[in-house]
Amino acid sequence: MTTREQAYAKANSQRAARYVEIWIVAQPAEIASMVQVASASGRLVYLSPPQAMGGDDTRQRRYLRLRTR
Repeated sequence: MTTREQAYAKANSQRAARYVEIWIVAQPAEIASMVQVASASGRLVYLSPPQAMGGDDTRQRRYLRLRTR
């Protein structure tokens, strides 16, 4: 691996280590409380719009991106 390739790989892993990306499946009230805590702590970067699970399931699915530091 060349020096340039090593530097690029290191920079990519450092950028990836800054965030945690998760899908949450829960009741809307539970998701709201989780989002409120993440937002208050300053870690919330992105929150997707709610997606219904389908059928008679009342849960929602949302994608969150959080800062690790």
